[in-house]
Amino acid sequence: MNNFLFGIYPYIATTIFLLGSLYRYDREQYTWKANSSQILSKKGMKWGSNLFHIGIILLFFGHLVGLLTPHSVYHHVISVENKQLMAMVAGGVFGSMCFVGMVILIHRRITNPRVRVTTKFGDWVALLLLFVQLILGLLTLPASAQHMDGSSMISLANWAQHIATFRPGAADFIIHEALIFKLHIVLGLTMFVVFPFTRLVHVWSMPIKYATRKGYQIVRKRG
Repeated sequence: MNNFLFGIYPYIATTIFLLGSLYRYDREQYTWKANSSQILSKKGMKWGSNLFHIGIILLFFGHLVGLLTPHSVYHHVISVENKQLMAMVAGGVFGSMCFVGMVILIHRRITNPRVRVTTKFGDWVALLLLFVQLILGLLTLPASAQHMDGSSMISLANWAQHIATFRPGAADFIIHEALIFKLHIVLGLTMFVVFPFTRLVHVWSMPIKYATRKGYQIVRKRG
């Protein structure tokens, strides 16, 4: 089971993630959107949406850099122990931002009748998975604090790097890690599986070019 979950399942999840996204974009482009409910009600959107999106984007890139940067690259700049401490502090801050934002957005979606009636089953699935995954991520902090030598961080990074480079034996790095880390990884992989079938696909269309555009969009007021 350990070999399947951490040695085979990552490739199954990645394949579904990529091929499923490509299929949906090719066959169902009109569903490729975030389905924003801001037009229905702006209450709670300013704080909820900003905290959630800023937090989750920083968490994503933090995980990406932290797990996939080889030890041989960063050990000249920072020790393993300090890197783990930095990761815990950053994860705690960004995770808390994301958590507060999600609570606001979920409360808004439940209590606002107009928003609730337009929420689809897939939206609830995506929200629930993200919320549980966020809670699991925050719960890894106390587990990490029990061993500040960075050993678990090295093991998790070795697993991720072996998976990313298609090297055998990746699952062996996970076998002795705490259950909370394993649950966090498995649910994270499962989110890649459901990604193509929910509103999460809008992440592919992140409007990065907006940051460098030369002009502003002109919206005329109704006369």
